Formats: sequence, structure tokens, C-alpha cells
Amino acid sequence: LIYFKYANFFVDNLNQLTGSAWTMAMVILPLGISFFTFTQIAFLVDTYQGKVKEFNFVHYALFVTYFPHLIAGPVLHHKQMMPQFRHHDTYGISLENFNIGLTIFIIGLAKKVLLADQFALYANPVFNAVALGGEPKLVEAWIGALAYALQLYFDFSGYSDMAIGLSRMFNVKLPLNFDSPYKAPNIIEFWRRWHMTLSTFLRDYLYVPLGGSRKGVPRRYANLMLTMLLGGLWHGAGWTFVLWGGLHGAYLVINHGWRKLTGSDGSATGWRAMAGIGLTFVVVVVAWVPFRAPDLDAALRMWAGMVGAMTKSGWLMVPPKKDGPRLRGRKRKVQQSDAQFGQR
Repeated sequence: LIYFKYANFFVDNLNQLTGSAWTMAMVILPLGISFFTFTQIAFLVDTYQGKVKEFNFVHYALFVTYFPHLIAGPVLHHKQMMPQFRHHDTYGISLENFNIGLTIFIIGLAKKVLLADQFALYANPVFNAVALGGEPKLVEAWIGALAYALQLYFDFSGYSDMAIGLSRMFNVKLPLNFDSPYKAPNIIEFWRRWHMTLSTFLRDYLYVPLGGSRKGVPRRYANLMLTMLLGGLWHGAGWTFVLWGGLHGAYLVINHGWRKLTGSDGSATGWRAMAGIGLTFVVVVVAWVPFRAPDLDAALRMWAGMVGAMTKSGWLMVPPKKDGPRLRGRKRKVQQSDAQFGQR
């Protein structure tokens, strides 16, 4: 995983730090490497700890190479999958499972095509122009950021639904990966609802082995930050992903600190719950900016636009050059960005 996904990233940063000019052949990323590597790491760790009960090699090979989840998840665990491969019914034909799976697949496809791709028509022009040096104003910056937040959710949730549906058509049940994350009243709850299988993996194989909350409050907060920084780097070899992970780590530290200070358990009703949902959604949208931006400079220009700190030329974007992209807040068909979750 380090070689295929991060070798060029490390070499590029080393060159910048030392002024050297080391080069290496561009490494072609194998399809689904993050997912099939994580599944095997979990199997090795659990085997070392004596937790593995399934040792059939054919079932293991099927578990590692199981194709429906390899593009965008969910992250699978051997105890969820390998026992299913022992059952004779898994290898038959079930019209009930086929119909259920097809329905879920169609719902996921609709999320992707009818919703995610349409929100991309608003998000991509803003981020593409910012990448070229454009300076977004307040309205445009928020339109782009909000559109991307919705694009990403329906894109990733749609892919997960398609994986779950496709797998169900083969009589295999995959775990749920999303649970209305934008309805979360706080950031702790958000990470219990967003990409749930990844959150579970990071908790069980990073946060808990680092000590979790067992070694005092400062160590707990350090463990949270380190876990989220590594979780950000897992999504892609770039400092923008590290920044995204660091922001969420800071959010979690603040949320846990607030709970400790107030003695709250995180539950709320009425206007408090609505305020929590609104605040959580806003900070999540702010953090999505570096996740989508091609570099840190572009992310900073987007953030500056979101707080109204750019040029005084009105509410719309100043194009980077005379023939650069000029946005007027209307729907515009653009080439679909390849900066999708888990594929960068």
C-alpha cells in the first residue's frame, strides 16, 4: 500500500524539502488496493490475536477479491463475509434476494445518476475555476461547497448501495455503510453514520490499539488526531487529504472536550438538536473543501470566498484570466470530475 499509493507522494515531498531531483517511474495504482489491503490487514491482526475462526483458503480468497465492494466500499471484515461462504444456499439462486438486490442497486444507481451527477454540474465549475486561480465570491463559493457536499454524499452512498444490491443478488449480505450522516447532531455522531465500515476499521485497528481513551484525556485526544490524520491520508496521497483528516480530528477533540466540560452525553431535542444538526453540517461542508480542491492554495481561495474575504468585485467570481471560466451561478454542463471519494 505504501509503495503503490504513496511512493510518488513521498518522493515529491522529499524533493521539495531537500531541493533534490529524485525521480521514479510513475506507479499505476491497482484497482481497489485500499479496500483489499485493509481486509487483509484486519485478517492478519485478528489471526495474531487469536480471533479468527475461519481458515478455509478458498473462502479467504473469495473474501479478499469479492468484486462488488472494491471500487468504493464498504470495507469488509472477514467475520462478516467468510461465514456466509460456508452456506450451501449462498451458491444457489434466490428470486427474493435477486429482487431485493436489484431494487437496492437501482436506488443506488438513481442516487449516482439523477442526484450526484446533477449536483456536480454546480460544484465542478466552481472548483475547476478556483484550481485555475479564480477567486470565488461568497455566494459562488458556498454554492460550490454545498453542491459538492451533496454530490459526494449521493455519489458515495449510491456506490455503496449498488455494491450492497449487487452482492445481495448473489445471496451475500454486505454491511450498511451510511445512516443519514447529514442529520447527525454532532461530529461524533456524524462519524457513526458516515462511511460506517471505515469508521469501525479505524476505531478497531488504529484508535483502540493506540490506547483509545484508556490512557488519560491528553492521550485520547492525541489518538483521535492521529487516527483521523491517517484516515485522511488513506483517502489519497496529498496534503489536502491530510488537512481534511486533521480538521475532523480537531472537530472530534472539540466535541469530546465539550461533552467532558458540560457533562453532556450528546443527546438533544427541539431547537438544540436542530442547531446541532445545522452546525455539524456547516463544519462538515467546510472540511469538504480541501477534500475536493486540487491543492492547498485552491482550498484557501475557496475558504476565503466562503467568508467573503476575496476581491471587492461583487458577488461573482473573478476569472483567473480573460478567457478563463466565468460563472454566473447557472447550471452548466461540464466534464465529470474524477475527484470522487476513494478514487483520487
